[in-house]
Amino acid sequence: MLVSGLEVVGGSGDCLLSDVSGGGTLHLKSRGMVVSVLHVEEVWQERAACRGPHTSLFFPPSHFERKDDKEARENQAKSICAACAVRKPCLGYALRIREPHGIWGGLNEVERRALNPH
Repeated sequence: MLVSGLEVVGGSGDCLLSDVSGGGTLHLKSRGMVVSVLHVEEVWQERAACRGPHTSLFFPPSHFERKDDKEARENQAKSICAACAVRKPCLGYALRIREPHGIWGGLNEVERRALNPH
């Protein structure tokens, strides 16, 4: 059952409401009152296509990177993002925390800054 982006995970009485909108917050509800709010890891990250050996494509190297090498690396990363099932929550997360580095949700830091100028 979904209620305003929350999924009821328990039975009658005490139940657990989990945020299914990608916000990463769980609300523990008891007898009609929220008694605890817990921040949890972003679940979408476990399903991200960028996990694994090619993770380095998504962030600049620690050494100097030529412009054409950077563009090639970013294009490879963006092609992985294009097929990723969790691209939207990834981008939303990066915008929400104002991630200053890397490819997130198919966009680099300059492209994300243009979407979130403040």
